[in-house]
Formats: sequence, structure tokens, C-alpha cells
Amino acid sequence: MVRFLLARPIAVGMTFLALLIFSLILFRTLPISLLPPLDVPQIVIKVAYPNTSPESIEQNVLRPIREAMVTLNGLEDMGSKAGSEVGNVRLTFSYNTQMELAYIAVNEKIDRLTNSLPEDLERPRVVRINTNDIPIVRLQVIPKDGVDFADVSLLTENVIKKRVEQLDGVALVDINGRQERVISVSPDKPVLASLGMQESDVIRAIEAGNSELPGISVEDGQFRYYLRLASRLETPEDIRNLPVRGPSGNTVSLGKVAEVRHSLAKPDGFHLYQDREGLVVTVHKQTSARMNDIMPLLYEAVQGFEEDYPQVEFALTQDQSTLLNAGINNLQTSLLFGGLFAFGILFVFMGDYRMPIIIGISLPSSLIISFAIFYFAGISINVISLSGLALGLGMLIDNAIIVLDNISRKRSEGIPLFEACVSGVNEVMSALISSVLTTLAVFVPLVFLSGISGALFYDQAVSVAAILSVSLLVAFIVLPLLYYLFFKGKDYQRSVEDSRLFLLLLKGYKRIYRMVFAYRAGSLLVLFLLIPLLLLTVRLLKVEGLPPIEKYDVMVSLDWNEPINANQNKERVLDMLALVEGDYQWAESDLGLRQFLLYEGDNDIQQADVFLMFENSQQKEAISSKLMRFLRQRFPLASVEIQDAPNAFDQLFSSDRPFFEVRWKDLTSKQPVAVSEMDPWLEAFPVSGWSKGPGLQKGASVIFRTDMKKLALYGLESQQLVEKIQQLFGNYLIADIKRFGEITPILLAGETLDFQTLLKTNYLYGEEGVPYALDEFIHFSYDEQYKFVTADRSGIFQSLTFDTSLSKHEEGTIRNWASGNNLAVEFTGQYFQDRETIWQLVGILLVSVLLLYFILAAQFENFVQPLIVIFTLPLGVGGAFLLLWLSGTSLNVMSAIGLVVMLGIMVNDAILKIDTINRLRKQYLAGGEVPQNALEKALFRAGEIRLKPIVMTSITTILALLPVVFSAGLGADLQRPLVVSVIGGLTIGTFTALYFVPLAYWFMAGKSKLSQPIVQ
Repeated sequence: MVRFLLARPIAVGMTFLALLIFSLILFRTLPISLLPPLDVPQIVIKVAYPNTSPESIEQNVLRPIREAMVTLNGLEDMGSKAGSEVGNVRLTFSYNTQMELAYIAVNEKIDRLTNSLPEDLERPRVVRINTNDIPIVRLQVIPKDGVDFADVSLLTENVIKKRVEQLDGVALVDINGRQERVISVSPDKPVLASLGMQESDVIRAIEAGNSELPGISVEDGQFRYYLRLASRLETPEDIRNLPVRGPSGNTVSLGKVAEVRHSLAKPDGFHLYQDREGLVVTVHKQTSARMNDIMPLLYEAVQGFEEDYPQVEFALTQDQSTLLNAGINNLQTSLLFGGLFAFGILFVFMGDYRMPIIIGISLPSSLIISFAIFYFAGISINVISLSGLALGLGMLIDNAIIVLDNISRKRSEGIPLFEACVSGVNEVMSALISSVLTTLAVFVPLVFLSGISGALFYDQAVSVAAILSVSLLVAFIVLPLLYYLFFKGKDYQRSVEDSRLFLLLLKGYKRIYRMVFAYRAGSLLVLFLLIPLLLLTVRLLKVEGLPPIEKYDVMVSLDWNEPINANQNKERVLDMLALVEGDYQWAESDLGLRQFLLYEGDNDIQQADVFLMFENSQQKEAISSKLMRFLRQRFPLASVEIQDAPNAFDQLFSSDRPFFEVRWKDLTSKQPVAVSEMDPWLEAFPVSGWSKGPGLQKGASVIFRTDMKKLALYGLESQQLVEKIQQLFGNYLIADIKRFGEITPILLAGETLDFQTLLKTNYLYGEEGVPYALDEFIHFSYDEQYKFVTADRSGIFQSLTFDTSLSKHEEGTIRNWASGNNLAVEFTGQYFQDRETIWQLVGILLVSVLLLYFILAAQFENFVQPLIVIFTLPLGVGGAFLLLWLSGTSLNVMSAIGLVVMLGIMVNDAILKIDTINRLRKQYLAGGEVPQNALEKALFRAGEIRLKPIVMTSITTILALLPVVFSAGLGADLQRPLVVSVIGGLTIGTFTALYFVPLAYWFMAGKSKLSQPIVQ
């Protein structure tokens, strides 16, 4: 094939150029994302039920929802959490579930449940989790001083949101911090009392004045008209003019007995930017959109907003495209330095400028063509697929150097240029194909990992397969063609192609080779002993999910653990920000209940998340410590967590599940065990080191107990008492004004007094209008109750969480404790899922090793020689572990990718060296050499032939990666563990390929029965 193609250089060149242009066109259409568009198999059903206790939400809302969802196809796990006024049900499905259908099925079941749920409950929201749900940027909308907040809320909802949604590539816009305008009615109690009227008279007047005629029409001859009451309310003035009739028949206008005004609804949450109240708009991209194309449009739109709406200030924060740009910049840096160092190393070793130019053409061409495979495989350009390309670039350089070196060696043997190009490629073709297949055999099976890891590996596996396939195409067709064109008509000169430095290196290699083979048995034993010693260094490494990235931002997560309202929550956060004012660049905070449609975390008025950005890490650490001391001293009951602000990776990989959890259920009552009973049980819990789960967290509460006998004695109905309490302590809705799709609530304004005073100063009226104070019928007490009610598919549970796993003995003692208290106990948590993933990984790696063995056995036509390649892998892995430990780097996702990169290069070198030894042995035996001499000469000569490509590929890869080690920034922090593991593995791997492979070959050739006829 190579001969046929080289005979037609113009046709091949034009075809390759056309493929390159076509790939460039396809590249422009590829979506660019931070992460692959993964369907996380989870759906969250969110419930908002104002003024309702956790127990009531669990009993009346969440339990019916759970019972309805049990029959969903593919449902693996289900859990619910009921808090004060809010609750959620989290559904987890298997990864082969079609989430589009599951989402539809969940909504259908919610619709069927409508009649079974409380009438005043809003329809539960169904939120489907997707990586595109992670916002790419947050737009801050801050009203200037004196500007009405409700007007800015309407502007944001009706104008800014819609203008952002119209931008190309934007899928969804979500808002938090909205405040709606309401009409509040504050009755003047002394005036009402003097007129013999009550608050109920004011409420009835408003209800009557806002009545409508639904669906009533009249006929006027041949015409038909729908009726509309002209007295419908539209403004506060309309309400003030309503007549209020007292029990004695006297009538006054409502404005004389109550104050009616526009105001803001009582907030359940706030959003702050710096120390000012505002709104935040999160922007989510479409799956097929290019993130780098959306961001300029957003910045341009914000400039337009600033001009059009001068009453509002705007700012863009938490731009997630910085992570993507870091990955792209790292790839560009790798290409740039890879090309420069490849040029330098080739020039140093070969002394010819044409070799680097050939590689300089082939590298970017291969990269561009691989993007065409991305297009047809439906893969986006994201951080995961880019890391796969970076993985394959090392192999691509390796293949290029091997092919060029082999062609040059053929020319040095006096073979004509055309034949040298043909035979040089044909000689290494099968070995290169095997090396690519072995790399894929090691990597591709990881796609079958369960969970998000396996889904992410799909993009990486496709990108690796793409660039490795293209590298073979370039190595077999483009490189020999370019070599032929560049060297056509020029005489070969060895002094030009082999520099003095390489000749000096070759001399040193031969000297060490003779020393090693003089004590070959001892040398091989030492190398085998190094394998367990190097691998044991893994026990010294810290294991992490993602490498520690130097960030200048923190997230302060607060739960005050006190029954405070949203305004008090805001005041506390403002006090905290005032303490460090001027020490941070900017801050934003989400307090209380979140209004985001896609928010799936805990929603509680007592919680707050404060995001702070600093100039440097020193300032970040100092201020974080200062804040922690302040919060501990000022608010000792608060739960405080200060950590790096989560980026898109953290949000994707983070799990709400505790590491190890002990759950129990009361078999008798099937309800949470009472606080008074649970506290002594926990004191006798047989294992230490636990933390309370959500179902055991307590909060202060006030309990009203009604004196029903006294109500009956005074001739009062209990419903009167309930309505009065709702009017005093709830956001009592009198009516709604509906006009052109805009709804304005009319609320009864409550008094800002403590509840004891309100009970003493408000009354129920008997049959003859005799007033009775509410505290006559209500007795209150303070008590501690559970803040949350947690449940799974089998019912309500309570739990303790642990940061470490428990032993079998500890599990047994816990079971005995539970049995003694008539509790059913089970153990769950992330630990069990991680253990299952590890066992899957072990099985997959065993499959990978078997695939590797079978491919090599087919390549070498030998069942023993593949073991040499397999034995080289632990040495490389051990070298990577050693350098990771010496440099203080953890074992994480990026360093694991580096291991795969390094193993791909090591396998390549080992395969080619063994292939060369086999070929030379056959040549020497065919020439009449004694078998033992043929083996010795083949080992020595193969070392000479393969020295240049092995050393060049290792040095080129190491030097190309070194700049990342000494660089700073987000991208360098992400890639540094990968670089350290590659450098550590290749340092040992180069020595392994030069000396371990020939030693192991000598040993196995002498011991193997399969090779015995050759050696005799």
C-alpha cells in the first residue's frame, strides 16, 4: 500500500489537503463545552408549602409522592427530606435509563397525584439534573439607590431575562432574589373598635369588592356579550374606596379604618452582591453551543444593558469558561513546546532541519483531522476530550519519530530513497498497529465503569481512539510522503543525520549494556525487586478526586441553627462582610430560600452561602481564619463550613451522600423516634466518631395547645381561632388582583410584635360581641423538635454519619444496639458505592491486561514474549508513584490520566524493541549464525537501532511537559499531576526499555519451551 501511494505523491497530497480543509470546516461546527453533556440519572421533585411543619410536609405531601414513584422503571434509589415549609424527593436511576422518558413519567405521576395532595399546595416542581444545568456565568443585577426593587425585579423577569434567552446558544436563564409588589392592608384596631367593627369586616369588604362573574354572558338581540363587573379592584385607591359595613349597619369607607399601600412581600430569601441587595441571573448553555462563542455575546449584552437601564448596575461573576480556556491553553502550550522541543531534540540528535519540519507539519494536521472524528462521533470539545487529545499527542510524536528514524536507518544501509520509505514503514507497521491497539486495550474498557466516571471516560476514549487512528494514517502515508519529497534528489550523509551528541550517547549506552549483561542474572533480579518497592510507594500517596487547584475564592456555607427570619439572616451576613470589608475583591451571597428553578440543594431560611473572591492565596487564608474565629465567637450555635468555591467539576463529582451512614427505622410507630427517647439511646451508642444525620438535627420551636373546653364554654368555634392565628402569624392572603397576566396579592399586614404580646392584644368575639383575648384559649411552650424528616422508599429513617468505614465488629455491636431498642438498622453511604466501583475497576483492568496479552501474542506469534511487555508496566507505574511522592503530589484523576499516557509510550517502546529483536534473530539465523550467538547479536543490535527513537521520544515528551511544572494558574494546577506522573514513569520507563526488555528477553528465551528450538 505504501509503495502504491508513494508512487502517486500529487494525488495523495491533494487528498490529504482536502481532508485537512474538510476537517477544519467540521471543527468550526463542533460544540465547545466545559464538560460533556451528561445525563446524570437523577430527578429531584421539589415542594414548597409555606407555614407548614416538616412532619406535615412528610405526611401529606412527600409520602404520597414516594408511594407513587416506587413503580418507575429503572429506579435504583429514592430518598426524601422534609424541612420547614420545603421538601424534596430525590430519585436515582440506573445509567442505562432514558432520562427523557423518566422525566415524562415522573411528571405524569405528579399530575395524577394532584387530587391527593393539599389544595393550597403549588404543583411540585420536577427538576432533571444535567451537566448543562451548571451555569456558565452569573449576571448580577443591582438597583441603584432610590430605585424601587419591585420595578427592578419586573425588569429582570420580563426584559433582561428574555433578552439573554434570545442570545445564540443560551438554553435557560434562572433568577434568584426576586421580590414582588403586594398591596398590604393594615387595619386600625382602635378605630375599628370605636365603630364596633372587626378585622373580619374589612376582609369581607375586600373579598366582595374583588369578585368576578366567571363565564356569564347576556344576549342583546342577535349579539352575545360576556359580563364583566366594573367594580373590580385594580389599585390601592379602589380598595380605600370600598364600603365596610359593621354589625350595627353603619358603613364607612375602608380607607378610614385601614391603611392601604403598595409594599414588598415579606421575603423568604435574599441575594447580595458585595453588601447590596440585588438579583442574580444564571445563564445555562445549549448542549450544541460553543461556550467561547456565548461569552462574548453576554459581555456585549451587558454593555447594552448598562446603556439602556442606567438605574441598574450589572456585573458578570463566576465565569466557568476560565476552566475550559485553561484546558485549551494547556493544549496549545503542549503543541507549541512539543513542536519546539521536538525540533530541538531532532536537530541535536540528527542535525538536519528537515526532520523537525516534517513533524511540525504532521502534528497539527493530525490534531485537526481528529476533530472530524469528533464530529461524526457526536463528541464536543470539552476538558475531558481535550485531555484525551493530550494523551494521544505523546503517542503521535512517538510514532512520527519511530517512522522517520527507521526510514533514515534504511537509507544509511544504502537503500534508495523510494525503497527506504517503503521498507522503513512496512518494517514497523505491524508493531505500530499493535502498540495503538494495546493502548486502546488498556484505556477503552474504562468506558464500562458505572456512574459518572464511565460516562466521562466515553469522551476521553473516543478522543484517544481518534487521534491514535489519525496518527497511524499520518505515520503510514503522510510522513513517508513528506520524507520522500523533502529528501528527493539529495545524497544521504550519516554525519548529517547522526550528531556527535547521539554518537556520544550511543557509546555510553554500549558501555552500560556490557556492564549489565556481564551480571545479567543479578541485574534482572535487582530490576524485579524494584517492582514491589516502587509500587509500595502508592501507600504514601494522598488519594484525591481532583488535584488541589490554587483558587482565590472561598464559599462560606452557614446554617445558623436558630429560628431566625430572612431579614435577620441578612443582617448577620452583612455584619460578617463588614468585618472583612476592603479585604476581598467582591462577594455575593444567597440567603434563605432560593428561587432558582434548577436549585436542588437544601432550602432553608436559616441557611446562607457567601462567595468571596480574593487577590491571592495568602489573603484568602488569613481572611478565612478571621471569619471562622468571628463566627465561632459571635454565633456558637451556627454550623460553619469554609471551603474552596465549587467549580463545575466539583458540582458534578460532589455527592450529598455521607461516606458511611447508619440508618434505623422504628418498627413499631414507623415515625421518627421522639427527642426525649432518642437522646438517652444516642448516649449509649456503642461506636464513637459519629455525627448526626439530618433526621436527628434539632431546632427550637413553639408549640400552641388549644383549650377546647374553654372555647366551647364561651360558645366559640375552633375554626375562628385557627383563622385568627393565620391572620396574625401567616402571610394572610385576602384576594388577588389579576390584570393582563400580572397578579398582585392583597395581604393582611401583620403586626411586628412578639407572639406573646399578640396573643394578649388580639381577641375573639362571642355571640354578643364580647371580646376574649387569644391567650385565654392558647397555652404555649418551648420545645426542641427535629428540623428535618428523612425517608427512603421503605419509610421514615434517622441516621448517624461517619467519616470512616466501620469494621465488621462495630457493625455487629450497632446491630445489637438497634435490636435492643426495637429498631431495624441498615448500613449505606458513598463507601459502599466506591467499593463497588473499585471492584469494577479491578475487573476492567484484568480484562484490559488480557486484551493486551492476546494482542501481543498475535503480534509476536508467541505466548511468552507478551509477558515482557506486561512486566515493564509495573516499573513505569512505580516510577510515576515515586516521583508523585517526592514532589508531594496526590494520586488523583489527572495523575491517573498521566499514568495511561506514560504506559502508552512505554508499551510502544517495548513492543518495537521486541519486534526488532525477533526480526534480527531470524536474519542472523538465516545467515548461518549459531542460535546463542544470534540471540546475543540480536539483543545488542536491536538496542543500537531502537536507542535513538526511545531516547528521543522520552526526552521530547519530558521537555515538552516541563514548562507546566514551573507554570502558575488554574490550567497548570490541573495538568501538573499529569505531567509529574508522565515524567516519573518515562524516567524509569526509558531505562526499562533500554535494559530490562533485553534482559527479560534473554531470560525468557532461555527458559521458554516455545523458544527452545531457536536457542539450541
